[in-house]
Amino acid sequence: MKKHLLLIALCALITCAFAQQPGFVAPDAQYIKDNYTKTEYQIPMRDGKKLFTSVYVPKDKSKEYPIMMDRTCYSVAPYGAGYKSSLGPSSLFTHDGYIFVYQDVRGRFMSEGIYEEMTPEKDTNPTSKVTDEGSDTYDTIDWLIKNIPGNNGKVGVWGISYPGFYSTTALLSRHPALACVSPQAPIADLWRDDGWHNGAFFLAANFSFYPGFTNRQDGTPTQRRGGRFDAGTEDGYQFYLNMGSMKNTNAKYFKDSIRLWNEMMDHPDYDQHWKDRNVLTHLTNIKTPVLVTGGWYDAEDLYGAINTWKTISKNNPGTPAYFCMGPWVHGGWARGDGDHLGDVDFGQKSGPYYREGIEFKFFSHYLKGIDLNIPLVSTFETGSNQWKTYKTWPPVEAKEQNLYFLPGGKLSFDAPKALAAFDEFVSDPAKPVPFWNGTDMDMRREYMTADQRFASTRPDVLSYQSAVLDKDVTLAGNIWANLKVSTTGTDADFMVKVIDVYPDSAKNNQWTGKDVYMSGYQQMVRSEAMRGKYRVNISKPVPFIPGKVSPVNFELQDILHTFKKGHRIMVQVQSTMFPLVDRNPQTFVDIMKAKESDFKKATHRVYTNKAQPSFLKVRVLN
Repeated sequence: MKKHLLLIALCALITCAFAQQPGFVAPDAQYIKDNYTKTEYQIPMRDGKKLFTSVYVPKDKSKEYPIMMDRTCYSVAPYGAGYKSSLGPSSLFTHDGYIFVYQDVRGRFMSEGIYEEMTPEKDTNPTSKVTDEGSDTYDTIDWLIKNIPGNNGKVGVWGISYPGFYSTTALLSRHPALACVSPQAPIADLWRDDGWHNGAFFLAANFSFYPGFTNRQDGTPTQRRGGRFDAGTEDGYQFYLNMGSMKNTNAKYFKDSIRLWNEMMDHPDYDQHWKDRNVLTHLTNIKTPVLVTGGWYDAEDLYGAINTWKTISKNNPGTPAYFCMGPWVHGGWARGDGDHLGDVDFGQKSGPYYREGIEFKFFSHYLKGIDLNIPLVSTFETGSNQWKTYKTWPPVEAKEQNLYFLPGGKLSFDAPKALAAFDEFVSDPAKPVPFWNGTDMDMRREYMTADQRFASTRPDVLSYQSAVLDKDVTLAGNIWANLKVSTTGTDADFMVKVIDVYPDSAKNNQWTGKDVYMSGYQQMVRSEAMRGKYRVNISKPVPFIPGKVSPVNFELQDILHTFKKGHRIMVQVQSTMFPLVDRNPQTFVDIMKAKESDFKKATHRVYTNKAQPSFLKVRVLN
């Protein structure tokens, strides 16, 4: 029941549908009923399909209003006479005078058509007869402007997660009435976002998600929601271990009943299926002002937010492109204070800062002509817990340096001098390293900042630690792992974690959990996984040759974090983070179809010598 409520809360966060929760009364609920008229429409698309759309129009007819639109695959409920209990990205919009539009995207809930996961973009234009999310957005905006009385001819679009993806595709509609767009935690490339991380499948997040997400698989509109999978236990580690190979997700549980799940299982490589769904390749000729928002601790779509902004700003240099990253989990900026995650205190309320000082100002300017005074790049610097502003990201002042793994578990900006050195560990798929010190069925977002002391004591985790820092060290921008490894197997995963080690003098804060001590705390700052078979080509897997040293290089994505004076920097290397990531059999097979006999122990080496150095390429901000 606890996890069921968490899943409902996620959907509510994304769709602003908290009114559906029993006993919940939002503070704006009565105001909305008193001041808005709700009307439902079936808006025709160019191919004749109709998309279900709820429109909330202010009862005050003394002026015209801009339109704020959210296109979603998570339902625009309540349907019929019911009203939403919140409208827009925050209550600031509810009380400021907008027409609010919510639409079920093609193939979801009450809209006609067949749903495609991350609909491949076909770069349509207003006269094209083919459809994609860009064309559906264009047709919707065109209909709204012509048929909803009292609009001022301007449309803004926002959305979080999947609706963030639909916000990105709204940019591709290029409708002249589209005045501004804010993709927030947008999925950009499913092989790098929710589903896969460099080929490593994120099991705990997706196994729980797809049964609830799949409410229909045909063209018949319905208000029915998908059912929650009941594992009968909260011990996710043991449940997934007992489940065995990934093929057992169907053999034991789903029975090939979920088309979208089968698409994931049938395409473990970065093949044409995923390439067609990479929206980043289409983000050219964008004229619409955009605000991309994400969270440093977004366990779902960190890649999407960072790379959507980087791609838009690079490909469209004349377009106003704003970027905000805060200390948030997935969608955490939309509600709540954003003042902590797990045991870690961020020292201030970052959520209201964003909602009032950035998001509201952005839309007010482009939809209502209010003066705009926000920086192009607003980023929260964790560790020092302060907002920083820049003209671009990463900041030009950040200079590349290598952070080397040294013999004896040391970490230094000085290169290794040893002529022959390596560390090794035995990775056993039957005894994988937990991804955090808990037993939940689902992905716990707190793992993104969680104490790693439970892992650093394991023999199958390598730890490299700097000396005590004699000054603050700030890392800004993406991190690249450059590993030199060998294995006795023919495949292997490698996970790299960047960790802030607190001094013994660190004191507990108001958020510190029971039986947890911040003294010596090992706060994870960033982690990423790499399935070794994709180290050469993500589309064509290549086996390891047992005993041969191979480079394994991959991106850990961006951070802005200050390791304070008196702290240490730690890097951990391991080959399992279970059940967050599915287990690699460590034999070169199609892992989605692997047999139990394919799973074997293997010994992995990480080299730390002068000729074969392993290091992180980081950007240091002085």
